[in-house]
Amino acid sequence: MAIFRNALSRSLPELDNGPQGQPILVQKKEPDENWTDHTTKGSPTTKVYKRRWVIVSLFCLYSMSNAYQWIHLNIIANIITKYYNASLPEDRFQRETTVDWLSMIYMLAYIPLIFPSTFLLNKKGLRVCAIAGAFLNALGAWLKVACISPDRFAVLMFAQTICAIAQIFILGLPAKIAAVWFGPNEVSTATSLGVFGNQVGVAIGFLVPPILVPNSDSLKDIGDDLSIMFYGGAGYMTLLLILVIIIFKERPQHPPSKAQMMALQNVHEEHYGKSLLNLFKNIGFDILTITYGVNTGCYYAISTLLNPIILDYFPGHEESAGQIGLTIVIAGVGGSIVAGIWLDKTRTYKGTTFGIYFLSMAGMVAFTFTLDVDILWVVFLCGGALGFFMTGYLPVGFEFAAEITYPESEGTSSGLLNASAQFFGIILTIGCRAMINKVGTFGSNLLISGTLLLGTICTGFIAADYRRQEAGKEILEQMDTALEIEISEKDSEKSRMTESNNCDNQL
Repeated sequence: MAIFRNALSRSLPELDNGPQGQPILVQKKEPDENWTDHTTKGSPTTKVYKRRWVIVSLFCLYSMSNAYQWIHLNIIANIITKYYNASLPEDRFQRETTVDWLSMIYMLAYIPLIFPSTFLLNKKGLRVCAIAGAFLNALGAWLKVACISPDRFAVLMFAQTICAIAQIFILGLPAKIAAVWFGPNEVSTATSLGVFGNQVGVAIGFLVPPILVPNSDSLKDIGDDLSIMFYGGAGYMTLLLILVIIIFKERPQHPPSKAQMMALQNVHEEHYGKSLLNLFKNIGFDILTITYGVNTGCYYAISTLLNPIILDYFPGHEESAGQIGLTIVIAGVGGSIVAGIWLDKTRTYKGTTFGIYFLSMAGMVAFTFTLDVDILWVVFLCGGALGFFMTGYLPVGFEFAAEITYPESEGTSSGLLNASAQFFGIILTIGCRAMINKVGTFGSNLLISGTLLLGTICTGFIAADYRRQEAGKEILEQMDTALEIEISEKDSEKSRMTESNNCDNQL
Protein backbone atom coordinates (compact mmCIF):
# COMPACT_ATOMS: atom_id res chain seq x y z
CA MET A 1 0.00 0.00 0.00
CA ALA A 2 1.72 3.10 1.28
CA ILE A 3 5.08 1.55 0.64
CA PHE A 4 4.44 1.83 -3.17
CA ARG A 5 4.69 5.60 -3.17
CA ASN A 6 8.46 5.57 -2.85
CA ALA A 7 9.03 3.15 -5.70
CA LEU A 8 10.52 5.50 -8.24
CA SER A 9 11.67 8.37 -6.05
CA ARG A 10 14.77 9.86 -7.63
CA SER A 11 17.25 12.47 -6.63
CA LEU A 12 19.64 14.56 -8.67
CA PRO A 13 21.96 12.09 -10.40
CA GLU A 14 25.66 12.67 -10.76
CA LEU A 15 25.68 14.52 -7.40
CA ASP A 16 26.52 11.67 -5.04
CA ASN A 17 27.82 14.09 -2.42
CA GLY A 18 25.24 16.81 -3.00
CA PRO A 19 22.15 17.46 -0.87
CA GLN A 20 20.04 15.00 -2.85
CA GLY A 21 22.83 12.46 -3.13
CA GLN A 22 22.93 11.68 0.57
CA PRO A 23 21.65 8.35 1.86
CA ILE A 24 17.90 8.23 2.19
CA LEU A 25 17.88 7.31 5.87
CA VAL A 26 20.84 7.78 8.15
CA GLN A 27 21.28 6.05 11.46
CA LYS A 28 22.98 7.69 14.39
CA LYS A 29 26.47 6.46 15.14
CA GLU A 30 26.83 4.14 18.07
CA PRO A 31 30.16 3.79 19.85
CA ASP A 32 30.34 0.04 19.38
CA GLU A 33 29.02 -0.09 15.85
CA ASN A 34 30.34 2.11 13.06
CA TRP A 35 32.13 1.86 9.78
CA THR A 36 35.06 4.09 10.66
CA ASP A 37 36.81 1.20 12.38
CA HIS A 38 37.05 -0.58 9.03
CA THR A 39 38.82 2.14 7.08
CA THR A 40 42.46 2.68 6.38
CA LYS A 41 44.21 5.99 6.90
CA GLY A 42 43.46 8.37 4.08
CA SER A 43 41.75 5.65 2.10
CA PRO A 44 38.23 4.75 3.26
CA THR A 45 37.16 1.22 2.34
CA THR A 46 33.85 0.80 0.50
CA LYS A 47 32.45 -2.50 -0.67
CA VAL A 48 29.18 -4.03 -1.83
CA TYR A 49 28.41 -7.56 -0.70
CA LYS A 50 26.55 -10.37 -2.48
CA ARG A 51 24.53 -10.78 0.70
CA ARG A 52 22.67 -7.56 -0.19
CA TRP A 53 20.55 -9.48 -2.72
CA VAL A 54 19.62 -12.06 -0.10
CA ILE A 55 18.62 -9.26 2.29
CA VAL A 56 16.40 -7.44 -0.20
CA SER A 57 14.88 -10.69 -1.49
CA LEU A 58 13.98 -11.79 2.02
CA PHE A 59 12.46 -8.39 2.70
CA CYS A 60 10.39 -8.68 -0.49
CA LEU A 61 8.97 -12.01 0.70
CA TYR A 62 7.89 -10.82 4.11
CA SER A 63 6.65 -7.47 2.82
CA MET A 64 4.60 -9.48 0.33
CA SER A 65 3.10 -11.57 3.14
CA ASN A 66 1.96 -8.48 5.06
CA ALA A 67 0.43 -6.84 2.00
CA TYR A 68 -1.38 -10.10 1.27
CA GLN A 69 -2.95 -9.98 4.73
CA TRP A 70 -4.26 -6.47 4.09
CA ILE A 71 -6.74 -7.45 1.38
CA HIS A 72 -7.14 -11.24 1.58
CA LEU A 73 -10.27 -11.04 3.75
CA ASN A 74 -12.10 -8.19 2.03
CA ILE A 75 -11.86 -9.69 -1.44
CA ILE A 76 -14.12 -12.46 -0.06
CA ALA A 77 -16.14 -10.03 2.10
CA ASN A 78 -19.49 -11.68 1.32
CA ILE A 79 -18.14 -15.05 2.50
CA ILE A 80 -16.60 -13.54 5.66
CA THR A 81 -19.92 -11.81 6.41
CA LYS A 82 -21.83 -15.07 5.97
CA TYR A 83 -19.46 -17.09 8.15
CA TYR A 84 -19.15 -14.59 11.03
CA ASN A 85 -22.74 -13.37 10.87
CA ALA A 86 -23.45 -14.61 14.41
CA SER A 87 -20.84 -12.24 15.89
CA LEU A 88 -21.60 -9.24 13.65
CA PRO A 89 -24.14 -6.41 14.20
CA GLU A 90 -27.68 -7.07 13.01
CA ASP A 91 -27.99 -3.81 11.07
CA ARG A 92 -26.86 -4.38 7.47
CA PHE A 93 -24.79 -1.20 7.13
CA GLN A 94 -23.07 -1.73 10.50
CA ARG A 95 -22.43 -5.39 9.68
CA GLU A 96 -20.85 -4.67 6.30
CA THR A 97 -18.89 -1.67 7.58
CA THR A 98 -17.51 -3.83 10.40
CA VAL A 99 -16.15 -6.24 7.80
CA ASP A 100 -14.74 -3.29 5.83
CA TRP A 101 -12.72 -2.36 8.90
CA LEU A 102 -10.61 -5.48 8.31
CA SER A 103 -9.03 -3.44 5.53
CA MET A 104 -9.42 0.04 7.01
CA ILE A 105 -7.58 -0.94 10.20
CA TYR A 106 -4.39 -0.90 8.11
CA MET A 107 -5.13 2.72 7.20
CA LEU A 108 -6.10 3.72 10.74
CA ALA A 109 -3.00 2.17 12.32
CA TYR A 110 -0.69 4.00 9.92
CA ILE A 111 -1.79 7.53 10.84
CA PRO A 112 -0.70 7.66 14.53
CA LEU A 113 2.14 5.13 14.31
CA ILE A 114 4.13 6.14 11.24
CA PHE A 115 6.19 8.86 12.91
CA PRO A 116 7.05 6.87 16.08
CA SER A 117 8.05 3.95 13.85
CA THR A 118 10.31 6.24 11.80
CA PHE A 119 11.93 7.41 15.03
CA LEU A 120 12.42 3.78 16.10
CA LEU A 121 13.99 2.94 12.74
CA ASN A 122 16.50 5.76 13.12
CA LYS A 123 17.15 5.00 16.80
CA LYS A 124 17.28 1.19 16.90
CA GLY A 125 18.15 0.40 13.31
CA LEU A 126 17.22 -1.89 10.47
CA ARG A 127 17.49 -5.32 12.11
CA VAL A 128 15.32 -4.48 15.14
CA CYS A 129 12.51 -3.08 12.97
CA ALA A 130 12.73 -5.99 10.52
CA ILE A 131 12.41 -8.55 13.33
CA ALA A 132 9.61 -6.59 15.00
CA GLY A 133 7.64 -6.44 11.75
CA ALA A 134 8.17 -10.12 10.95
CA PHE A 135 7.22 -11.15 14.51
CA LEU A 136 3.98 -9.13 14.57
CA ASN A 137 3.14 -10.36 11.08
CA ALA A 138 3.52 -14.00 12.14
CA LEU A 139 1.70 -13.39 15.44
CA GLY A 140 -1.29 -11.88 13.61
CA ALA A 141 -1.34 -14.83 11.21
CA TRP A 142 -1.39 -17.38 14.07
CA LEU A 143 -4.14 -15.47 15.88
CA LYS A 144 -6.25 -15.85 12.74
CA VAL A 145 -5.93 -19.61 13.12
CA ALA A 146 -7.78 -19.22 16.42
CA CYS A 147 -10.64 -17.42 14.65
CA ILE A 148 -12.19 -20.48 12.99
CA SER A 149 -15.59 -20.19 14.64
CA PRO A 150 -18.57 -18.02 13.62
CA ASP A 151 -18.62 -16.31 17.03
CA ARG A 152 -14.98 -15.12 16.92
CA PHE A 153 -15.04 -12.12 14.62
CA ALA A 154 -13.65 -9.96 17.45
CA VAL A 155 -10.59 -12.23 17.58
CA LEU A 156 -10.22 -11.93 13.81
CA MET A 157 -10.31 -8.14 14.05
CA PHE A 158 -7.69 -8.21 16.81
CA ALA A 159 -5.46 -10.44 14.67
CA GLN A 160 -5.84 -8.10 11.69
CA THR A 161 -4.95 -5.15 13.94
CA ILE A 162 -1.68 -6.88 14.89
CA CYS A 163 -0.92 -7.32 11.16
CA ALA A 164 -1.74 -3.64 10.60
CA ILE A 165 0.75 -2.62 13.27
CA ALA A 166 3.34 -4.90 11.64
CA GLN A 167 3.10 -2.91 8.39
CA ILE A 168 4.46 0.16 10.21
CA PHE A 169 7.78 -1.66 10.65
CA ILE A 170 7.82 -2.69 6.98
CA LEU A 171 6.84 0.36 4.94
CA GLY A 172 9.92 2.43 5.70
CA LEU A 173 12.51 -0.30 5.17
CA PRO A 174 13.05 -0.41 1.35
CA ALA A 175 14.82 2.95 1.22
CA LYS A 176 16.81 2.13 4.37
CA ILE A 177 17.93 -1.26 3.02
CA ALA A 178 18.89 0.34 -0.29
CA ALA A 179 20.94 3.09 1.39
CA VAL A 180 22.76 0.80 3.83
CA TRP A 181 23.48 -2.22 1.61
CA PHE A 182 23.59 -1.04 -2.02
CA GLY A 183 25.99 1.08 -4.03
CA PRO A 184 24.99 4.51 -5.36
CA ASN A 185 24.08 3.12 -8.80
CA GLU A 186 21.85 0.40 -7.30
CA VAL A 187 19.80 2.38 -4.77
CA SER A 188 16.79 3.04 -7.02
CA THR A 189 16.75 -0.57 -8.23
CA ALA A 190 16.90 -1.95 -4.70
CA THR A 191 14.13 0.38 -3.50
CA SER A 192 11.94 -0.60 -6.43
CA LEU A 193 12.50 -4.30 -5.70
CA GLY A 194 11.45 -3.79 -2.09
CA VAL A 195 8.30 -2.00 -3.15
CA PHE A 196 7.58 -4.57 -5.86
CA GLY A 197 7.29 -7.29 -3.21
CA ASN A 198 4.51 -5.32 -1.55
CA GLN A 199 2.57 -5.05 -4.78
CA VAL A 200 2.96 -8.76 -5.49
CA GLY A 201 1.48 -9.39 -2.05
CA VAL A 202 -1.58 -7.27 -2.84
CA ALA A 203 -1.98 -9.11 -6.16
CA ILE A 204 -1.83 -12.51 -4.41
CA GLY A 205 -4.28 -11.22 -1.82
CA PHE A 206 -6.76 -10.50 -4.61
CA LEU A 207 -6.19 -13.72 -6.53
CA VAL A 208 -5.76 -16.58 -4.04
CA PRO A 209 -8.50 -16.26 -1.34
CA PRO A 210 -11.47 -16.61 -3.75
CA ILE A 211 -9.86 -19.84 -5.01
CA LEU A 212 -9.08 -21.25 -1.55
CA VAL A 213 -12.39 -20.18 0.04
CA PRO A 214 -15.20 -20.55 -2.51
CA ASN A 215 -18.72 -19.50 -1.57
CA SER A 216 -20.79 -22.25 0.03
CA ASP A 217 -24.08 -22.66 1.89
CA SER A 218 -22.31 -24.80 4.49
CA LEU A 219 -20.61 -22.85 7.29
CA LYS A 220 -18.55 -25.94 8.07
CA ASP A 221 -17.13 -26.03 4.54
CA ILE A 222 -16.31 -22.31 4.72
CA GLY A 223 -14.66 -22.83 8.11
CA ASP A 224 -12.55 -25.70 6.78
CA ASP A 225 -11.46 -23.61 3.78
CA LEU A 226 -10.61 -20.62 6.01
CA SER A 227 -8.62 -22.94 8.25
CA ILE A 228 -6.52 -24.13 5.31
CA MET A 229 -5.89 -20.52 4.23
CA PHE A 230 -5.01 -19.32 7.75
CA TYR A 231 -2.77 -22.28 8.62
CA GLY A 232 -0.94 -21.96 5.30
CA GLY A 233 -0.36 -18.25 5.87
CA ALA A 234 0.76 -18.72 9.48
CA GLY A 235 3.27 -21.44 8.54
CA TYR A 236 4.75 -19.34 5.74
CA MET A 237 5.05 -16.24 7.91
CA THR A 238 6.66 -18.19 10.73
CA LEU A 239 9.28 -19.48 8.31
CA LEU A 240 9.95 -15.90 7.21
CA LEU A 241 10.34 -14.79 10.84
CA ILE A 242 12.97 -17.48 11.43
CA LEU A 243 14.82 -16.50 8.26
CA VAL A 244 14.76 -12.80 9.21
CA ILE A 245 16.22 -13.57 12.65
CA ILE A 246 18.99 -15.71 11.13
CA ILE A 247 19.85 -13.75 7.98
CA PHE A 248 18.98 -10.09 8.51
CA LYS A 249 22.00 -8.01 9.53
CA GLU A 250 22.05 -4.38 10.62
CA ARG A 251 24.63 -3.34 8.02
CA PRO A 252 27.57 -4.76 6.05
CA GLN A 253 31.10 -4.66 7.46
CA HIS A 254 32.08 -1.88 5.06
CA PRO A 255 29.82 0.89 3.70
CA PRO A 256 28.61 0.53 0.09
CA SER A 257 29.56 4.09 -0.86
CA LYS A 258 31.64 7.03 0.36
CA ALA A 259 28.49 9.14 0.67
CA GLN A 260 26.97 6.69 3.16
CA MET A 261 30.19 6.53 5.17
CA MET A 262 30.58 10.32 5.24
CA ALA A 263 26.99 10.71 6.34
CA LEU A 264 27.62 8.45 9.32
CA GLN A 265 30.81 10.32 10.17
CA ASN A 266 29.12 13.72 10.00
CA VAL A 267 25.72 13.07 11.54
CA HIS A 268 23.73 16.21 12.26
CA GLU A 269 20.43 16.54 14.04
CA GLU A 270 17.54 17.65 11.86
CA HIS A 271 14.98 19.96 13.49
CA TYR A 272 11.90 17.85 12.85
CA GLY A 273 9.37 20.39 14.14
CA LYS A 274 10.82 23.16 11.99
CA SER A 275 10.69 20.94 8.92
CA LEU A 276 7.01 20.17 9.56
CA LEU A 277 6.26 23.88 10.00
CA ASN A 278 7.98 24.73 6.72
CA LEU A 279 5.94 22.08 4.92
CA PHE A 280 2.65 23.35 6.34
CA LYS A 281 3.54 26.90 5.27
CA ASN A 282 4.01 25.69 1.67
CA ILE A 283 0.59 26.27 0.06
CA GLY A 284 1.41 24.12 -2.95
CA PHE A 285 2.35 21.19 -0.72
CA ASP A 286 -0.82 21.67 1.36
CA ILE A 287 -2.95 21.34 -1.77
CA LEU A 288 -0.91 18.38 -2.99
CA THR A 289 -1.32 16.64 0.37
CA ILE A 290 -5.10 16.84 -0.02
CA THR A 291 -5.21 15.86 -3.69
CA TYR A 292 -2.75 13.01 -3.19
CA GLY A 293 -4.81 11.74 -0.28
CA VAL A 294 -7.99 11.90 -2.35
CA ASN A 295 -6.53 9.96 -5.29
CA THR A 296 -4.91 7.28 -3.17
CA GLY A 297 -7.92 7.14 -0.85
CA CYS A 298 -10.09 6.35 -3.88
CA TYR A 299 -7.72 3.50 -4.74
CA TYR A 300 -8.02 2.11 -1.20
CA ALA A 301 -11.82 2.41 -1.28
CA ILE A 302 -12.06 0.58 -4.61
CA SER A 303 -9.73 -2.18 -3.39
CA THR A 304 -11.67 -2.64 -0.17
CA LEU A 305 -15.11 -2.65 -1.83
CA LEU A 306 -14.21 -4.45 -5.04
CA ASN A 307 -16.00 -7.60 -3.89
CA PRO A 308 -19.46 -6.01 -3.41
CA ILE A 309 -19.02 -3.78 -6.48
CA ILE A 310 -18.38 -6.71 -8.83
CA LEU A 311 -20.88 -9.10 -7.21
CA ASP A 312 -23.64 -6.51 -7.54
CA TYR A 313 -23.30 -6.73 -11.33
CA PHE A 314 -21.95 -10.30 -11.64
CA PRO A 315 -23.45 -12.45 -8.82
CA GLY A 316 -21.43 -15.54 -7.95
CA HIS A 317 -18.24 -14.24 -9.61
CA GLU A 318 -16.05 -14.01 -6.49
CA GLU A 319 -13.06 -15.32 -8.42
CA SER A 320 -13.59 -12.73 -11.15
CA ALA A 321 -13.59 -9.98 -8.52
CA GLY A 322 -10.19 -11.20 -7.35
CA GLN A 323 -8.89 -11.42 -10.90
CA ILE A 324 -10.04 -7.86 -11.63
CA GLY A 325 -8.17 -6.73 -8.51
CA LEU A 326 -5.10 -8.58 -9.79
CA THR A 327 -5.45 -6.79 -13.13
CA ILE A 328 -5.64 -3.41 -11.39
CA VAL A 329 -2.45 -4.10 -9.43
CA ILE A 330 -0.42 -5.46 -12.37
CA ALA A 331 -1.49 -2.60 -14.64
CA GLY A 332 -0.60 -0.20 -11.81
CA VAL A 333 2.95 -1.54 -11.60
CA GLY A 334 3.31 -0.93 -15.33
CA GLY A 335 1.86 2.56 -14.96
CA SER A 336 4.32 3.43 -12.21
CA ILE A 337 7.27 2.29 -14.31
CA VAL A 338 6.09 4.25 -17.37
CA ALA A 339 5.40 7.35 -15.26
CA GLY A 340 8.85 7.16 -13.69
CA ILE A 341 10.58 6.86 -17.07
CA TRP A 342 8.51 9.76 -18.43
CA LEU A 343 9.44 11.98 -15.48
CA ASP A 344 13.12 11.12 -15.83
CA LYS A 345 13.05 12.23 -19.46
CA THR A 346 10.79 15.30 -19.25
CA ARG A 347 10.94 16.58 -15.65
CA THR A 348 7.44 17.99 -16.20
CA TYR A 349 6.16 17.24 -12.73
CA LYS A 350 3.05 19.39 -12.60
CA GLY A 351 1.92 18.58 -16.13
CA THR A 352 2.43 14.86 -15.57
CA THR A 353 0.66 14.96 -12.21
CA PHE A 354 -2.32 16.82 -13.65
CA GLY A 355 -2.52 14.60 -16.74
CA ILE A 356 -2.42 11.32 -14.82
CA TYR A 357 -4.94 12.62 -12.29
CA PHE A 358 -7.34 13.52 -15.11
CA LEU A 359 -6.86 10.11 -16.75
CA SER A 360 -7.49 8.40 -13.41
CA MET A 361 -10.81 10.20 -13.23
CA ALA A 362 -11.59 9.24 -16.84
CA GLY A 363 -10.67 5.63 -16.10
CA MET A 364 -13.03 5.58 -13.12
CA VAL A 365 -15.87 7.01 -15.22
CA ALA A 366 -15.27 4.33 -17.87
CA PHE A 367 -15.17 1.60 -15.21
CA THR A 368 -18.44 2.91 -13.71
CA PHE A 369 -20.43 2.87 -16.95
CA THR A 370 -19.00 -0.35 -18.42
CA LEU A 371 -20.21 -2.36 -15.42
CA ASP A 372 -23.73 -1.96 -16.81
CA VAL A 373 -22.67 -3.45 -20.16
CA ASP A 374 -22.61 -6.91 -18.53
CA ILE A 375 -19.53 -7.99 -20.51
CA LEU A 376 -16.83 -9.20 -18.12
CA TRP A 377 -13.82 -8.73 -20.39
CA VAL A 378 -14.74 -5.07 -20.88
CA VAL A 379 -14.74 -4.64 -17.08
CA PHE A 380 -11.28 -6.26 -16.95
CA LEU A 381 -10.05 -3.85 -19.64
CA CYS A 382 -11.41 -0.76 -17.91
CA GLY A 383 -10.16 -2.00 -14.54
CA GLY A 384 -6.68 -2.35 -16.02
CA ALA A 385 -6.83 1.20 -17.43
CA LEU A 386 -8.00 2.51 -14.05
CA GLY A 387 -5.15 0.77 -12.24
CA PHE A 388 -2.59 1.93 -14.80
CA PHE A 389 -3.32 5.61 -14.22
CA MET A 390 -4.50 5.64 -10.59
CA THR A 391 -1.54 3.62 -9.29
CA GLY A 392 0.80 5.30 -11.77
CA TYR A 393 -0.05 8.59 -10.06
CA LEU A 394 1.46 7.49 -6.74
CA PRO A 395 5.22 7.86 -7.45
CA VAL A 396 4.52 10.96 -9.55
CA GLY A 397 2.84 12.61 -6.58
CA PHE A 398 5.86 11.85 -4.42
CA GLU A 399 8.26 13.26 -6.97
CA PHE A 400 6.17 16.42 -7.33
CA ALA A 401 6.22 16.83 -3.54
CA ALA A 402 10.01 16.43 -3.47
CA GLU A 403 10.34 19.17 -6.11
CA ILE A 404 8.12 21.78 -4.47
CA THR A 405 9.33 21.19 -0.88
CA TYR A 406 13.12 21.05 -1.44
CA PRO A 407 15.28 21.12 0.68
CA GLU A 408 12.95 19.67 3.32
CA SER A 409 13.32 15.98 4.11
CA GLU A 410 11.59 13.70 1.62
CA GLY A 411 10.90 11.29 4.46
CA THR A 412 8.86 13.92 6.30
CA SER A 413 6.88 15.02 3.24
CA SER A 414 6.20 11.42 2.20
CA GLY A 415 4.99 10.60 5.71
CA LEU A 416 2.44 13.42 5.51
CA LEU A 417 1.28 12.35 2.04
CA ASN A 418 0.83 8.77 3.21
CA ALA A 419 -1.05 9.86 6.34
CA SER A 420 -3.39 11.91 4.15
CA ALA A 421 -3.95 8.88 1.91
CA GLN A 422 -4.91 6.70 4.87
CA PHE A 423 -7.28 9.36 6.24
CA PHE A 424 -9.11 9.83 2.95
CA GLY A 425 -9.08 6.07 2.40
CA ILE A 426 -11.11 5.57 5.59
CA ILE A 427 -13.52 8.45 4.81
CA LEU A 428 -14.12 7.33 1.22
CA THR A 429 -14.51 3.65 2.09
CA ILE A 430 -17.16 4.42 4.71
CA GLY A 431 -18.85 6.93 2.37
CA CYS A 432 -18.92 4.51 -0.53
CA ARG A 433 -20.26 1.71 1.66
CA ALA A 434 -23.10 4.03 2.75
CA MET A 435 -23.80 4.90 -0.90
CA ILE A 436 -23.90 1.21 -1.86
CA ASN A 437 -26.47 0.51 0.86
CA LYS A 438 -28.62 3.61 0.36
CA VAL A 439 -28.34 4.35 -3.37
CA GLY A 440 -26.51 1.44 -4.98
CA THR A 441 -23.14 0.57 -6.47
CA PHE A 442 -23.61 2.99 -9.37
CA GLY A 443 -24.00 5.89 -6.93
CA SER A 444 -20.89 4.79 -5.05
CA ASN A 445 -18.84 4.73 -8.25
CA LEU A 446 -20.15 8.16 -9.22
CA LEU A 447 -19.06 9.45 -5.81
CA ILE A 448 -15.50 8.27 -6.47
CA SER A 449 -15.57 9.74 -10.00
CA GLY A 450 -16.77 13.10 -8.68
CA THR A 451 -14.13 13.09 -5.95
CA LEU A 452 -11.40 12.45 -8.53
CA LEU A 453 -12.77 15.30 -10.68
CA LEU A 454 -12.54 17.66 -7.71
CA GLY A 455 -8.99 16.48 -7.04
CA THR A 456 -8.05 17.08 -10.68
CA ILE A 457 -9.33 20.67 -10.50
CA CYS A 458 -7.44 21.34 -7.26
CA THR A 459 -4.23 19.91 -8.75
CA GLY A 460 -4.38 22.66 -11.39
CA PHE A 461 -3.89 25.27 -8.65
CA ILE A 462 -0.54 23.87 -7.50
CA ALA A 463 2.32 26.10 -8.64
CA ALA A 464 5.12 24.46 -10.66
CA ASP A 465 7.80 25.54 -8.18
CA TYR A 466 10.63 23.19 -9.12
CA ARG A 467 13.00 23.99 -6.25
CA ARG A 468 15.03 20.79 -6.48
CA GLN A 469 15.81 21.34 -10.16
CA GLU A 470 16.88 24.91 -9.46
CA ALA A 471 19.10 23.74 -6.61
CA GLY A 472 20.67 21.18 -8.95
CA LYS A 473 21.42 23.87 -11.51
CA GLU A 474 23.00 26.07 -8.82
CA ILE A 475 25.18 23.21 -7.58
CA LEU A 476 26.34 22.43 -11.12
CA GLU A 477 27.11 26.12 -11.70
CA GLN A 478 29.10 26.24 -8.47
CA MET A 479 31.01 23.13 -9.50
CA ASP A 480 31.74 24.64 -12.92
CA THR A 481 32.89 27.89 -11.31
CA ALA A 482 35.11 26.04 -8.83
CA LEU A 483 36.58 23.96 -11.67
CA GLU A 484 37.29 27.09 -13.73
CA ILE A 485 38.99 28.74 -10.75
CA GLU A 486 41.08 25.63 -10.12
CA ILE A 487 42.13 25.45 -13.78
CA SER A 488 42.92 29.17 -13.79
CA GLU A 489 45.03 28.87 -10.65
CA LYS A 490 46.93 25.91 -12.12
CA ASP A 491 47.55 27.85 -15.35
CA SER A 492 48.78 30.87 -13.36
CA GLU A 493 51.05 28.69 -11.28
CA LYS A 494 52.39 27.04 -14.42
CA SER A 495 53.05 30.45 -16.00
CA ARG A 496 54.90 31.67 -12.91
CA MET A 497 57.05 28.52 -12.88
CA THR A 498 57.81 28.95 -16.59
CA GLU A 499 58.82 32.61 -16.07
CA SER A 500 60.97 31.63 -13.10
CA ASN A 501 62.76 28.97 -15.13
CA ASN A 502 63.37 31.43 -17.98
CA CYS A 503 64.90 33.93 -15.55
CA ASP A 504 67.19 31.25 -14.11
CA ASN A 505 68.32 30.25 -17.61
CA GLN A 506 69.13 33.88 -18.48
CA LEU A 507 71.23 34.21 -15.35
